[in-house]
Amino acid sequence: MIRISLDVMGGDFGPEVVIPGAAKALERHPEVTFLLFGQQARCEPILNKYPKLKERSVLHDCEIAVGMDEKPSQALRRGRYVSSMWRSIEAVKTGQADVVVSAGNTGALMAMAKFCLRTMANVERPAIAAIWPTLNGESIVLDVGATIGADAQQLLDFALMGGAMARALFEVERPMVGLLNVGVEEIKGQEEVKEAGRLIREAGLDTMDYYGFVEGDDLGKGTVDVVVTEGFTGNIALKTAEGTARQIAEYLRAAMSRTLMAKIGYILAKGAFDRLREKMDPRKVNGGVFLGLNGIVIKSHGGTDAEGFAAAIDVGYDMARNGLTQKIENDLKKYHARHPSSAGPEAA
Repeated sequence: MIRISLDVMGGDFGPEVVIPGAAKALERHPEVTFLLFGQQARCEPILNKYPKLKERSVLHDCEIAVGMDEKPSQALRRGRYVSSMWRSIEAVKTGQADVVVSAGNTGALMAMAKFCLRTMANVERPAIAAIWPTLNGESIVLDVGATIGADAQQLLDFALMGGAMARALFEVERPMVGLLNVGVEEIKGQEEVKEAGRLIREAGLDTMDYYGFVEGDDLGKGTVDVVVTEGFTGNIALKTAEGTARQIAEYLRAAMSRTLMAKIGYILAKGAFDRLREKMDPRKVNGGVFLGLNGIVIKSHGGTDAEGFAAAIDVGYDMARNGLTQKIENDLKKYHARHPSSAGPEAA
């Protein structure tokens, strides 16, 4: 049985999306139980519309909700111990839940998660991993915005954590991992990236296969299972992909409404266009995973709908069911046991 904690007040729409999303996820995973944290007066009327979900849930009243525009420091001061975001994370820390899902403010969620759960031993910086749609299915890209900049050792840690996530999500024994760079040649790129490539090659890791450097167009091709980069570059890549998807969707919409024949063609091909729109909608491919913490935290897109939030719950379910935290801990321990000089702090 997987126990999932939800920050019901998170996101642009709060319980109006989170609760219907949880109901959809419950249909796919009927064995799941939920801990709901939110303002009871606002949540209860919506929850009453979903009797099956209500039966499988416990609602905890939290008057404080973290705003989407709050600074992380402000959210910590105002919401520590009392907000729906904090208490939903705390449920993982105390063992009441296996995973927490929130569509709330990313900076506040990361700050509270780090403060409440702490980072794993030997992890200097946590990372946010995104699930990326590709021509071959899906891949994992990290970091997409947790921290700006990373040295070679931190990039190697990201590779270890991303590889563990790929094994948990895709159930592959040895995921293929690549480092995002400005070219595939070994002489190209920043010194930190080239050094990270050397460290990964020489590490002798039996939990992954190292592909080498990959470029920006490899993200969509699905050349590797895991693409590793630092947060500045990763976040720009993520936002560029989301913006490009919206741009193409607008181009298609305009083209299909230009003439009568185009409108008829759209009607005939509507099913195909609907599937394309589903694949390109960043709210549907949903569920960023915070890696490197002592607990599983899933970040849903803030503007998602109920189906998108259910997709984020699906990711959390898979991560908990397949033991993501334990996989990361084991991979990090194995590497640092072989390379003791690379060991980082015991906790942040």
